[in-house]
Amino acid sequence: MTGVLFTLSMTGCGSTGTKTNTISETEAVTEESKSGKIELTVWAEQDNFTMMNTMIEAFKQKYAGEAEFEITLKAQSEASTKDIMLADIHQSGDIFSFPDDQLLGMIAAGAIDPVADNVEEIKSANVAEAVEAASYKGTLYAYPYTADNGYFLYYDKDYLSEEDVKTMDGILAVAEENEKTFSMEFNSGWYLYSFFGGTGLAFGLSEDGVTNYCEWNVADGAIKGTDIVEALLNITASPAFVAQADSGFMSDVYDGNCIAGISGVWNAKGIKEIWGDDYGACKLPTYTCAGQQIQMSSFTGYKMMGVSAYSEHPEWAHKLAAWLTNEENQTIRFVERNQGPSNINAAASEEVTKVPAIQAVIEQSQYGTLQRVGNHYWDPCTEFADIIAAGNPDGKPYQELIDELVFGITTSVSQ
Repeated sequence: MTGVLFTLSMTGCGSTGTKTNTISETEAVTEESKSGKIELTVWAEQDNFTMMNTMIEAFKQKYAGEAEFEITLKAQSEASTKDIMLADIHQSGDIFSFPDDQLLGMIAAGAIDPVADNVEEIKSANVAEAVEAASYKGTLYAYPYTADNGYFLYYDKDYLSEEDVKTMDGILAVAEENEKTFSMEFNSGWYLYSFFGGTGLAFGLSEDGVTNYCEWNVADGAIKGTDIVEALLNITASPAFVAQADSGFMSDVYDGNCIAGISGVWNAKGIKEIWGDDYGACKLPTYTCAGQQIQMSSFTGYKMMGVSAYSEHPEWAHKLAAWLTNEENQTIRFVERNQGPSNINAAASEEVTKVPAIQAVIEQSQYGTLQRVGNHYWDPCTEFADIIAAGNPDGKPYQELIDELVFGITTSVSQ
């Protein structure tokens, strides 16, 4: 997100002419929305189309007689929703699905229409963390529908016990003994954060909404930056540790080479099919750093639906977004797509509590933090992690390595 976006006035988010305010499901629609055809486009993942069409048809039946609807699904990867939207803000979907880390960029660009009349209803229906993720400075901007977009530990119970998976040392020892592997996308800043978040060293997005602050390179205290570097070099030096992308993890599980790895609920179905009754999932382990065990942290993640600030039918767009994310449809998502609900009632169902991956991401969330970082965070993390995974081939002093990481993370837009 660029500094230019954040110079926009926050009041500009709603300055789209004479827009009609949103209404709750129980309120009457205006005469304007009763007349003519209501055309809406919904951006969603292609794999969700069958499920989404069922939800949309139910919406049409509920409001039959109040309007004539033409609702179109358009394939759009959630990972790039913000980028595609901001490339042509006037051509975005009326309703769109996205992960919470894209919200600030949409707000800054005035691209997303805040939730209005049913705010308290949405807040009370969903877990507090999901509501926080969908909000900015006290304003609710989107409708949460999952609380599972984080990561945790998968493990094969045929090899690893509940005691083994408590520590990284225990996992690697068993993997080495059995000539198996532990897998992690180590050079992704999303996962690399897990080694820093629990150290007590400050990190986050600055007040300007663009730059980061970071104290991971502190040279004194109970845990120093160099302690973390040493710990990471020790972990990655294990012959059992494999730094690779998520797809590589699943490939190695399928081949029988990998017995543990860090990933998310999107792989739960595949893991279950391969490991069967030996499929285990739990919070991330601790790791040895400065002579103590540090609990690995994580970025927590939530998915939500937003409404375009440029929708021609904002009332109906909000009603449809609320419908697609209500308790019933979050339950359908769990049953059909194994997605963990943010709705309190849906998440408390017996069926949800029986899924190890969803329970693991909930367990890990107590050690998690919302992902709120500036763009300069990602590349320095990749460069740092690649050096560590290669064993620091140039022999750089540990303080120099961690100083370079922090400098890259905290660099301003102008630098």
